[in-house]
Amino acid sequence: MRNILLTGAICLATAATAAAQNDFEWTGQLAKGQRIEIRDVNGSIKATAAPGGNIVVTAVKKAGRRGSPSDVRIETLAHSGGVTVCVIYGDGDCRDGGSRTNNKQNNDTSVEFTVQVPAGIGLSAHTVNGSIDANGLQSDAEVATVNGQVTVATNGSARANTVNGDIKAAMGQAPNGGTFSTVNGGITLQLPAETNANVRASTVSGDIQSDFPLQMSTEPGPKNASGVLGAGGQELRVSTVNGGIKLARK
Repeated sequence: MRNILLTGAICLATAATAAAQNDFEWTGQLAKGQRIEIRDVNGSIKATAAPGGNIVVTAVKKAGRRGSPSDVRIETLAHSGGVTVCVIYGDGDCRDGGSRTNNKQNNDTSVEFTVQVPAGIGLSAHTVNGSIDANGLQSDAEVATVNGQVTVATNGSARANTVNGDIKAAMGQAPNGGTFSTVNGGITLQLPAETNANVRASTVSGDIQSDFPLQMSTEPGPKNASGVLGAGGQELRVSTVNGGIKLARK
């Protein structure tokens, strides 16, 4: 185990070891307001609340039809915003928060992540082919995939995006607004009754239902709805192409 101290109040106690049941394990601590970021390519991400103050990230590789799991690396990168854990295929690295992970290079090994997130620590979770399930969180969460369903529940604000899949989201107050979008799938968003926000919802093929007072468009074509919740505030945008939208009170 080693300790990493970064200017700007990052104090980490890390361990990245191959365990009998996991191909990767990392344990550490971050300052309140920082975030743990997961950058995956093939594989699901599951996040839950941590029982204590430690972030715990584990991952399991699963062989596909091409390439070898041994050619897939999982690395960590500490930066001013927190820590990024990224999946690397081939000779790439985990620079710039994991945004430069290279192509899969004819290797379809999948990596399944499990993350425990303490209160006050944000989550940023991204994959391409896989679902994301983040529940019971106690800070802001941003989750995105391309092919997969997204579930996120937090008492902070949330953002969730996919292309092919449903979104089920529940969040607390939304001082920073939020976006929830898919192309092929429905969206269900649960909000506190006392939410203060400006809401815009749109779908091309589907219905819009709301427990909150929204003004529904009457024009033919795509359906749109908008309204001011409570005292108003930042914008909450909810959109899909092929699917329905439901805004529900918690």
